[in-house]
Amino acid sequence: MNIPEGKKIYFSSDNHLGAPTAEASFPREKKFVAWLNEIEQDAAAIFLLGDLFDFWFEYKTVVPKGFVRVLGKLADLSDKGIPIHFFVGNHDLWMRDYFEKELNIPVYHKPKEFTFNNTTFFIGHGDGLGPGDKGYKRMKKVFANKFFQWCFRWLHPDLGVRLGQYMSVKNKLISGDEDAKFLGEENEWLVQYCKRKLETKHYDYFVFGHRHLPLEIDLNEKSRYTNLGDWISYYTYGEFDGKVLSLKKFESV
Repeated sequence: MNIPEGKKIYFSSDNHLGAPTAEASFPREKKFVAWLNEIEQDAAAIFLLGDLFDFWFEYKTVVPKGFVRVLGKLADLSDKGIPIHFFVGNHDLWMRDYFEKELNIPVYHKPKEFTFNNTTFFIGHGDGLGPGDKGYKRMKKVFANKFFQWCFRWLHPDLGVRLGQYMSVKNKLISGDEDAKFLGEENEWLVQYCKRKLETKHYDYFVFGHRHLPLEIDLNEKSRYTNLGDWISYYTYGEFDGKVLSLKKFESV
C-alpha cells in the first residue's frame, strides 16, 4: 500500500467500551469518536488492534446492544472509502462476520504483515504471544474452542452477555489488570516475541496492543516495537506519516 502525499495511517487499541459499566465508559466512547472525527481528514487507513469492547459475542441474529456512536462513526468512515482493519483482542475474540457485513471492515484473528511505502509492519493485538502469559494461553484455548462457543451460544443473550461482561471485568487473566506495568525490557514477553521473529525475517515495526502501556522499544538498529497503550488511562495512538511511526496522545475533550 502506498500512502498518498499528506495522508497518514492510524493505529489504536484497547478501548474496552462497556467497562466497568456502559455508563462509566460512555465519556470514553465519545472521546474516541472525537478522535475518529479528527483523523478523518487525513487518514489513509485506520487499524484497530482489538479490545474495542470489553465484551463482544456474536449470536446468529444478536450482538450486544450499545456502542451506537462508535459503530455509526466506523460505518461512516468506511462508507467514505477509508479502509479500516480490525484485529480481535482477548475481550472481543468471539467476533464473526458482523463487522465485515455491516461495516465492510475485515476482521483478523491472527497477527498480519503489511507494507506501507516500502516500510514493513507486523501488526496484531498481542495476546498469547511470546514466552509468558501462560495462564491466559490455557484459557484462550478454551475460549477459542468451537464446542465451548457452541455451548455458550445456547445461553439466552440476556444471560450470556451479562455473564461475559462479569467475567471480562472480574477475571484478571482476561482483563490483564495485574499485568499493566512495565517491569523492564527483558521481562516484556512481546519484546521477546518480536526479537524471535526478527531471527527469521526483518520488520521495520511491530505494532501491538493488549499491554495497556504506551511503549516504544528499539529491537535493533532497524526495527522497533510499539505498544499503543489504551483509551482508559493514556488515550494514546500510533501515527505513521509514510516514514516514521510515532506514539501520540489525544488531548481533545
